[in-house]
Amino acid sequence: MASSNSFKLRCSIPGHEMDVRGLAAAVFPEGAFVSVSRDRTGRVWVPNSSPDNGFTEMHCMTGHSNFVSCVCVIAPNDTYPRGLIATGGNDNNICVFTLDKPQPLYTLQGHKNTVCTLSSGKFGTLLSGSWDTTAKVWLNEKCMMTLQGHTAAVWAVIILPEQGLMLSGSADKTIKLWKAGRCEKTFTGHEDCVRGLAVISNTEFFSCSNDTSIRRWLVTGECVQVYYSHTNYIYSLAVFPNGQDFISTGEDRTLRIWRKGECCQTIRLPAQSVWCCCILPNGDIAVGASDGIIRIFTEAEDRMASAQDLQAFEDELSKATIDPKTGDLGDIKLEDLPGREHLDEPGNRDGQTRLIKDGEKVEAYQWSVGDGRWMKIGDVVGGSNQQTSKSVVYEGKEYDYVFTIDVNEGGPSMKLPYNVTDDPWLTAHNFLQKNDLSPMFLDQVANFIIENTKGHVVGPAQPSGGDPFTGEALLLDSSLSNAGKGAYSSAAQRQTSTNIYFPKTDGVTFEQANAPQIIAKLKELNEGAPQGQRLSEETMESLESLLLVVYGANSPEPPPSLQQINLLWKVCHWPEDIVFPVLDILRLAVRHPQVNESLCGEAEGVQLCNHLLSLMRPEGRPANQLLALRTLCNCFSGRHGRALLMSQRETVLSRAADLAAVCNKNIHIALATLLLNYAGCLHSQPDLEAKAQCLSVASRALETVQDKEAIFRLLVALGTTVASDQTAQDLARSLGVSSQISKYSTVSEPLKVGECCRLVLKELH
Repeated sequence: MASSNSFKLRCSIPGHEMDVRGLAAAVFPEGAFVSVSRDRTGRVWVPNSSPDNGFTEMHCMTGHSNFVSCVCVIAPNDTYPRGLIATGGNDNNICVFTLDKPQPLYTLQGHKNTVCTLSSGKFGTLLSGSWDTTAKVWLNEKCMMTLQGHTAAVWAVIILPEQGLMLSGSADKTIKLWKAGRCEKTFTGHEDCVRGLAVISNTEFFSCSNDTSIRRWLVTGECVQVYYSHTNYIYSLAVFPNGQDFISTGEDRTLRIWRKGECCQTIRLPAQSVWCCCILPNGDIAVGASDGIIRIFTEAEDRMASAQDLQAFEDELSKATIDPKTGDLGDIKLEDLPGREHLDEPGNRDGQTRLIKDGEKVEAYQWSVGDGRWMKIGDVVGGSNQQTSKSVVYEGKEYDYVFTIDVNEGGPSMKLPYNVTDDPWLTAHNFLQKNDLSPMFLDQVANFIIENTKGHVVGPAQPSGGDPFTGEALLLDSSLSNAGKGAYSSAAQRQTSTNIYFPKTDGVTFEQANAPQIIAKLKELNEGAPQGQRLSEETMESLESLLLVVYGANSPEPPPSLQQINLLWKVCHWPEDIVFPVLDILRLAVRHPQVNESLCGEAEGVQLCNHLLSLMRPEGRPANQLLALRTLCNCFSGRHGRALLMSQRETVLSRAADLAAVCNKNIHIALATLLLNYAGCLHSQPDLEAKAQCLSVASRALETVQDKEAIFRLLVALGTTVASDQTAQDLARSLGVSSQISKYSTVSEPLKVGECCRLVLKELH
């Protein structure tokens, strides 16, 4: 390969005091990038005009009380035309910075453990992943939704460019695809923690893992290619603008460049852990490592470092010491190794390593295709055949052991050096203090040292994965509806000649009923009921008179008595196979002010809610599911019912959303109506988390609902949720609502579906 196609060092930036854990290309200034480090800072670097093609620190950001572990750039908007910078840390917080102040503009709190990955999307959406096993979606300083489903740390997240799709990768070895807050698909194939994700296109992505592989996936679930070249954990990935070629970094001290599916160049670094990488707008590569240095590599000859600096980098690499216990070089037997003459033979591929013995020393070399020669990459110490002590060099000192410790369900790898003459308890104590880790790990770390140093002899390397700390682990007025369809009505009038559909702020109820038919069915079922469940004549008469009172909207009958209401509540617990006519009476009764107050009040309301939710479980009877949904809708007709349902919103909507999968158009209409009533109550409120749930449930329902009346009500619910609320509109866009509903914009039968859809789309554009 011609040298112009090989990447070489451009410059080294010794800008941090500890490991560089995250990098991201900045929007402003041109050519700039951001770095974050375990030294608790973030820094913005801009290219300078000096002959060495270096970078100058433009801005330093502080605000985290512990290590900073990840960074991403939030795209510019009218308020922040230079964009914003988000950083996540071991203090469980996300800090968001402008480019002109060292302190955070604001801090996002909500995760219960280290925030280790961030990704930004359109309209200011931010996605975070944490060791607390969750991912969270943020917008305008608020957590919109929490993505729950992984069983171990979430190490990687990305937002796909279209359709509101999000991905998360975890120490539980899986990748999950999320849409509108719901897990749509789980990708399995990796055999260890998933550490990095990168977007290829709207329909494809890469993942990398501790299992040393990189995988290429379709969002539909298929793994279309697996790439092998790394010899240890792979921590990060970045894709070139062509969407095909990419780079990767890992614990094997390398940056690898991949073209046309092959690893075409391996650049070894004088640092054990190459934590992160990013591709700059001009095609140069930035990498951050455990030695606190950022290195920039370029294939543009006019930006390459001078011959003197390239030689200095090579010299630094040649002086590195390689611990074979990492497994990078395989098992080493000194007597089997060739001598220096072995370097006269050219290598087969870029990055190929070759070990030679020089007297009693073992040296490692790597083949460079670009230069056509073997480059020394270090001295190998502590081979598995060597039983001498002081065999591993760490930070310039020799130790009997250097353990790799992964803390807290796949937490960041940390090095623990140890000599057999040291006190394991004191060593464990110092290790925890140095790394700001909880003292609760003291026994665990000390016992691990003791267990792995029995006999005081340096033995063979632990097999990969043998370390117990690895991440395996720790609506509408009736004139708008088809006549009578859906059996609901509303007293509202058309609002304006341009938008008669939303916002819809008064409750939509299910009024229609055939009282004689309900009573006849109740009597029929009562006669066939088991002896112990049969209702007395007196009870039947009481229910019949109650129905007559609540059925007629302008009934001259006296209001229901407390005794009648209590009796209705009791009979609602009839066996599930015969209770539905009682639920129909309840559905009509909760519209009455006194019943609404009595059954939805503070004392009884939660019991009513829980009982209806139990009838709505997915495996329940469709008739009961339908009537429970309609009863909840009708509860909105009274002040006490509205208060009850708003207080129970999260639980009610979560259970109701599951019924979108039931193939029943009447259930779908009732579900859409319930959502619409919630949207109406939330319209004038700044409760973004609640609106986020409404948008999420509507989006999920639209994937399965076919009935046009149900679709219409879902569209009105969406319109009501986003009307006059810029943040809700941004969230709807980020969830891909526009693309999801656009197909309804041309519906002409009924006309209201197409009209309402076009108005919602107009609101979102």
